[in-house]
Amino acid sequence: MNTRLVSERFPRSNRYRPEWVISGCSGGANPLWLTEWLTNSVDLRPGMRVLDLGCGRALSSIFLKHEFGVEVWAVDLWFNASENLLRIRDGGAEPGVYPIHADARSLPFANDFFDAIVSIDSFPYFGTDDLYLGYLARFVKPSGPIAIAGAGLMREIDGKVPEKLADWWEPMMACLHSASWWRSHWEKSGAVNVELADTMPDGWRFWVQWQNVIAPDNLAEICAIEGDAGEFLGYVRVIARRRQDARLDEIIQSVPATYTAQPVFRSAADTEG
Repeated sequence: MNTRLVSERFPRSNRYRPEWVISGCSGGANPLWLTEWLTNSVDLRPGMRVLDLGCGRALSSIFLKHEFGVEVWAVDLWFNASENLLRIRDGGAEPGVYPIHADARSLPFANDFFDAIVSIDSFPYFGTDDLYLGYLARFVKPSGPIAIAGAGLMREIDGKVPEKLADWWEPMMACLHSASWWRSHWEKSGAVNVELADTMPDGWRFWVQWQNVIAPDNLAEICAIEGDAGEFLGYVRVIARRRQDARLDEIIQSVPATYTAQPVFRSAADTEG
């Protein structure tokens, strides 16, 4: 038996062939493990419309379709929607998973369209903006869940990056935050009520296990995570619901313009006296 990526912690994920998971990986985390961990605390029912935001190669979207019978809009900016469609078809998830190429900051959906929004190991790349959650919340129905899971911090890094992470750390990793940071960040938006913000027990071990399978030569990352041993790095999830009374600003599609020509410079008469 091929025991790669088999874990007692993730019984749903164990059903999927490791070759298929590895061929569709798009980041530093196993998307099925994170999706299973996240959905253990999200109520998904057959027929619900789900936005999988930043879906990568759509493995999480296919998983959601098979495991919960939901309809999934698999949205990503960096990965090709046509390729994802082939993967969706070969994965037996069509109809029911719809690949879309779109920017998370310019989503082509109607207000209140989705029953739930999930984002797997991608939200920090576009969601740390103070205004973003208020923008995103309009696409889920009132009281609908917005849920994210991915790489994050066990506690915030104040000042200099710890020496044991310095050789691997890059400036873009400043978008990684702790569960408590995300709770505060989301609550101050007024758009949602946060129900859960926590970390995966021994998440760093699963991070290393995944890297050893998909990129065993990636010694800089593996050594950094092993050396840190969960002090700063691991997996974070946050689950919230759109508030019924949330006041969401309308999206500005364009600003009406009425131009009236005016002189640019003062005349001599303007400056006299």
